[in-house]
Amino acid sequence: MNKELDNGLNYSASAQLKYMVSGDSISKGVIYDEARSKYVILEDNYVSLLQGKLKGAMRNTARFGNTLMKGFTNLKRDVLKEKPDVVLIEYGGNDCDFYWEEIVNNPEAEHNPKTDFSAFEGMLLDMIDFLKNQGVMPILMSLPPLNADSYFKWVSGNKPESEVTILKFLGSVTKIYWWQERYNSTIIKVAETTKTKIIDVRGAFLQQPDFTKFICLDGIHPNKEGHRIIYDKVLDFIRNSEPQLLLDSTGHAAAGH
Repeated sequence: MNKELDNGLNYSASAQLKYMVSGDSISKGVIYDEARSKYVILEDNYVSLLQGKLKGAMRNTARFGNTLMKGFTNLKRDVLKEKPDVVLIEYGGNDCDFYWEEIVNNPEAEHNPKTDFSAFEGMLLDMIDFLKNQGVMPILMSLPPLNADSYFKWVSGNKPESEVTILKFLGSVTKIYWWQERYNSTIIKVAETTKTKIIDVRGAFLQQPDFTKFICLDGIHPNKEGHRIIYDKVLDFIRNSEPQLLLDSTGHAAAGH
């Protein structure tokens, strides 16, 4: 199948496309169920909602706890085996996260995030390069914003003594927000430097009067309504950027252009 990576996909309307989603628990559809006090998979997550809208088959390879390094290792294997046409990339939430228990135990020590900031950029560049060399169209996604206050309470287990200890390390609760923002800015930078398409998921949340209403109690996972925001944004992006990927209202492949 011929593809023009700079100008979108080029193929006949009857072609059966393969999509792959590579990401972490957000793309897996994980939400925190407050009634049951545990993490569950949301049936109507954004990937599931997209299934019936696109031409061809979609495979969701996202995993709970995935960092970019873990995801890239699996993605190389999956791409070589399954040869997808499009890969949607959603990473950063775990990469920018710290090992909070270690911080609680020793706040004065030097603590590193799960993926070093510069390593995150380098790996993301390598992932884009790998996919394009395989003739695959990569599409990046920016990070949903986190609710710093809720996340701070979550990682401290709502224990006042842990909050004091973690604050010694952080300096202020707002650091949680802007630390994640640094990784998000890297995703945008990589998209620009590699001329890769990007879906501004973060912007879709920040346009809401109060984005925190769309985030779970843990402060980081989008809730059911948050997944609807992601789905609407992805669908809007495809309509404007790659309309030929969509099925029409009757469930048939829309005409290419």
